[in-house]
Amino acid sequence: MAASRDQEASSSTPRFAYHVFLSFRGKDIRKTFIDHLHTALLQAGIHAFRDNDEIERGEDIELELKKAIEQSRISIVVFSKDYASSGWCLDELVKIVERKKTSGQVVLPVFYDVDPSYVRNQTGMFGEAFARHEEEVEAETGERKKESMEKVRRWRKALTEVEINLGGKVLQNEAYGYESKFIEEIVQEVRNKLSRTVLMVTQFPVGIDFRVEKINLWLQDQSTDAGIGVIYGMGGIGKTTIAKAIYNMNFERFECSSFLADIRETSKKPYGLVRLQKQLLRDILKGKKQKVHSVDEGIVRIKNAICCKKVFVVLDDIDELAQLNAVFGMREWLYPGSKVIITTRTEKLLKAYEAFKMFKVYELDNKDSFQLFCWHAFGQDHPNKGYKELSLSVLQHCRGLPLALRVLGSSLRGRSLEVWESALEKLEAIPDNYILKILAVSYESLQDELDKKLFLHVVCFFIGKEKEYVAKVLDECGLFPTVGIQKLMDRGLITIESGNKLMIHQLIQDMAREIIRKESPEEPGKRSILCHHEDSFYVLRTKTGTESIQGLILNMHMLREEKLSTTNLNVKNAKRHHTQETLDRSVVSYQGSSPKRRRIGFFSWQPITSALTKLFPVPDEETFTTDAFALMHKLRLLQLNYVQLTGCYKEFPNELRYLCWHGFPLTCIPSDFALERLIALDLQHSSLTQIWKGTKFLGLLKFLNLSYSHGLLRTPDFSGLPSLERLALKYCISLVKIHESIGDLKKLVCLNLRGCKNLRKLPREIIRLKSLEKLILSGCSKLETLPMELKKLESLTELDAENTAINQSCFNAGKGVSWPIPFWSRAIKPSKNVDLPWFSLPCTLVKLNLSECNLSDDAIPRDFSGLPSLMELDLSLNPISSLPEIRYLTLLKSLFVDTCTSLQSLPELPSSLKEIIAIDCNSLERMKMPPKLFKSLDFILLTGCHRLCHIDGLFKLEPIGNFDKKMINKLGLVDLESMGNVEVELCNHRTSARKKGPLQGLYEFGIFSTFLPKSRVPSWFSNKCTGSSISFTVPWIFNLAIQGLRVCVAYVRSDRHEDGRFYDFYITIANKTKGLEWTYGPMFYGDKHEDMIWLSHCNVRNQFQGGDEVNISMFVGVGFRVKECGADFVYDQEETCTQSNSGQEIIQHSTYPSCQNVIDGDLSLYERGNGVYVLSHHDLYPEFFPLQSPPSERWDDPSEYDPLTWQPILDSGEEEEESDEDNDSGEDF
Repeated sequence: MAASRDQEASSSTPRFAYHVFLSFRGKDIRKTFIDHLHTALLQAGIHAFRDNDEIERGEDIELELKKAIEQSRISIVVFSKDYASSGWCLDELVKIVERKKTSGQVVLPVFYDVDPSYVRNQTGMFGEAFARHEEEVEAETGERKKESMEKVRRWRKALTEVEINLGGKVLQNEAYGYESKFIEEIVQEVRNKLSRTVLMVTQFPVGIDFRVEKINLWLQDQSTDAGIGVIYGMGGIGKTTIAKAIYNMNFERFECSSFLADIRETSKKPYGLVRLQKQLLRDILKGKKQKVHSVDEGIVRIKNAICCKKVFVVLDDIDELAQLNAVFGMREWLYPGSKVIITTRTEKLLKAYEAFKMFKVYELDNKDSFQLFCWHAFGQDHPNKGYKELSLSVLQHCRGLPLALRVLGSSLRGRSLEVWESALEKLEAIPDNYILKILAVSYESLQDELDKKLFLHVVCFFIGKEKEYVAKVLDECGLFPTVGIQKLMDRGLITIESGNKLMIHQLIQDMAREIIRKESPEEPGKRSILCHHEDSFYVLRTKTGTESIQGLILNMHMLREEKLSTTNLNVKNAKRHHTQETLDRSVVSYQGSSPKRRRIGFFSWQPITSALTKLFPVPDEETFTTDAFALMHKLRLLQLNYVQLTGCYKEFPNELRYLCWHGFPLTCIPSDFALERLIALDLQHSSLTQIWKGTKFLGLLKFLNLSYSHGLLRTPDFSGLPSLERLALKYCISLVKIHESIGDLKKLVCLNLRGCKNLRKLPREIIRLKSLEKLILSGCSKLETLPMELKKLESLTELDAENTAINQSCFNAGKGVSWPIPFWSRAIKPSKNVDLPWFSLPCTLVKLNLSECNLSDDAIPRDFSGLPSLMELDLSLNPISSLPEIRYLTLLKSLFVDTCTSLQSLPELPSSLKEIIAIDCNSLERMKMPPKLFKSLDFILLTGCHRLCHIDGLFKLEPIGNFDKKMINKLGLVDLESMGNVEVELCNHRTSARKKGPLQGLYEFGIFSTFLPKSRVPSWFSNKCTGSSISFTVPWIFNLAIQGLRVCVAYVRSDRHEDGRFYDFYITIANKTKGLEWTYGPMFYGDKHEDMIWLSHCNVRNQFQGGDEVNISMFVGVGFRVKECGADFVYDQEETCTQSNSGQEIIQHSTYPSCQNVIDGDLSLYERGNGVYVLSHHDLYPEFFPLQSPPSERWDDPSEYDPLTWQPILDSGEEEEESDEDNDSGEDF
């Protein structure tokens, strides 16, 4: 939740002036029910606040009421028939719901002669009241109108949350409807609630709503099974805050509850575990003191106490399994319906308990981070004038960590600009000690010194690198990384993200570097790792290195940039301007992801600027001598980027396992450079023209990266590299020849030749690479052929041939030209002496990329059955009009056909698909998509497919005249010809495309609809009502069975929503008697006309009968307003239609066409709860139907992305090939 501007700080210990705040509509029930309830509360000794002022309220009274709400333990909200007509009452309700979230205020809804569903759905008299509110909004203009629209949205949300999440007491259902007895029950309920204690959550609960949503859904799932949930994440991320908020929101739902705080620290104290057991027993047994003499005895007593009660227990901050076992035993002890929540930093602590539900806590997104910091630093949701740039700099440092935002914000509050600048300068050198202390708990919990050493090596050298790559390098350093990395993950010190890469939070990285700095604060040459560029520069310049050094990092480009930034640490600092711009951009919502992600850090690189380092300013061209490394006998890991060295390498450390030297300045590696122990050699952006002279034997080398070496003409002899597993030659733009000895690399797994634009052929020996799994050739624009026997690559799983010239040779192969036949030789008629099947590719392929290869329909096969293992297929940017048969690819997960502008249809797709991307296929008209496949898809993107109007099995849109007349008659449209040449404009929810033309009929889920430019519900509807909802009783008509339901909604266009999309255009039909509810969101909606009606008909043969209470509600986007609703039933074997001249109903025989009918058929795919179904092929409004959680905005690298497309941003003049220069562990390694 983004905190509102008038949010006030709460005290750490809440003080209450009232037991109860009464919220009600005075005009309705002030002198009757409310007066009786207030009197009963007072007689019970319960101090209740009641607003007795019936005069017009002013600002002072508004503030007084807000204060009364904040100072009350419990709010009783009495929903009467006229409650929703009062904007004042609804404002009170919003404030009450907010207080529940922020401070755990107890809320008791009371439904006085009101159906709770009217409150939840804003239907009935509540719907009528909101229709009036919305009419008032429409009469406003400008900013005031926007504010009023937002206010109405908050009202609706508050009503929905109160009814869904809090239950309440209903007069009609309790005490037989007698008010006096009902009031007694309310008073008793209040007494029970007052006996329970709520927890103080946090001073400024920014972002709480989103963070607790999934956990609340799990807690409130109505399951009778006992459940245990685990909230895990790094230190300071907000696990305890979330647990407290969850506890306050849910403890009333259980018979007993207990919150055991800070178990990790408490268990370290004498008899700590026993004290925790006593507290748990006391909470569960309602205050009864229990004598517990030992942990074992406590376990038995707890087991006896929880086995017969529905309990809710939170175990906060567990870091050892023994703590969990001591306080709680097996899941089987719990009584049905009980829930337990555990918070921990150690994800795998509870690995043995597979039934646990895991909830990972991520960093706050950019917007919430900014607001939380501002509340702590300025006491409001925005910075003071002149502080924005500095605030954004702090945000970049905190990277969404709530603890850091709170600590730094509070420490800077009320300080001058000069103090802020000074504090930032210090922060860049030495991170805040309190934050580091909290974060260091996980590091100190590592019991093995090797694990601590491993952590420091990973943090300094291998963040952003592939786990397998890191493990193989560090295994040769004796650090046992396979087991150790898992321990680091378990404690939340590092994470594994996309591409199996090791990632870390910026502040944990700072913590690790500070640990290293403290090894020798004044003499950097005595530290184990030199991870700050200035320290490395100083040690090399003064030749003060020692045998303590095991790793060294120096990047001269980065060092010069830092020197520039440190000369002027003020608000005009160029880097801060850059930070502000990037964070301003990244506040927009996440649009997607990119494989070219890079981490950047603004504060973590700089050491203390001591007098020693200031003696040596960095010149434009600094050269070091190789003897500066002479005493570093234990040096294993060395990163020298853009560094110039002179001298011989005979005395250079000979124990190197990892050498990364971007911008290597020599044209050939010196022969006396001892590389024999190397595992990884990374010389990207080098000046090499040849790597070494002759053959060099490097028996341990597994990874070789020479990418972006623009002068490299040919590869070396590979026969001396028997262990090589990965070879990267990306964008070696002068490379013309690959040595034939490449066939000797029996262990080679990945060969990356991306962007080698002068490479014309591959050596035939490549087919001897029996271990090769990945072959990347994209951007080799002159590569025309592949070896004919490519099928011999029996391990190959990925082939990327994007933007190659292979297909262009197809047209010459049949004319006697002596090229090898390409592997899709069906493109032409082969010469007589060649009998090559279309596919000479290995059947092991998992990923195949043939995008931008100029493939036509004749150049690809009719089916891909020869590739049974294929999981990803990319045919984008090819002039194909149809796809081959792919339904038998039973493992296919991803299909990409972006910008295939001639593509007209997609064939039947395999049921295994999870992702379909078909952007800008502007000729695409038809697809085949079974409903089960659509529901199982994780992602489908059809933006720009403007002609798509038919997906077999899902929906069909075509001129209404093409449909069966009997279907049309069910809508009451007997005489279509009389409507003339009416045109409508429809908008597609899925593709955002607009379609303008004659009247269209939409058929999906067995529901037939059309949109007409009319202003009123037709007169033949027997049930009509103004506003967005209608309620009525199904009539009894003997000898006739209900066949269908016909609904009409009249709506009018209003101001367009800012982003032009209307997620919440849907209708809800509820059978209140049977407890059934269907929500339908059409794929298309009518737009542009001043007035529109939406007519629809659906089969509901088995869902309604005479006497059922029905409610129908229409929800539209903020760009529309509902004027009127109508509904009636169509009966079996009969159909009603209206004569235009008399309005008299005529009975006609009709049968429904044979097609998908969901409501009367199998609804299991669409069920969202007991009797609740959602029928939609697009995402409905997420507040009501959270189909999936949106991806969080992360703090990894906001500066690298354009906020509108979420694509990497290239600096002006930067070539595309450079955009992933630092991604040397992704597709390379």
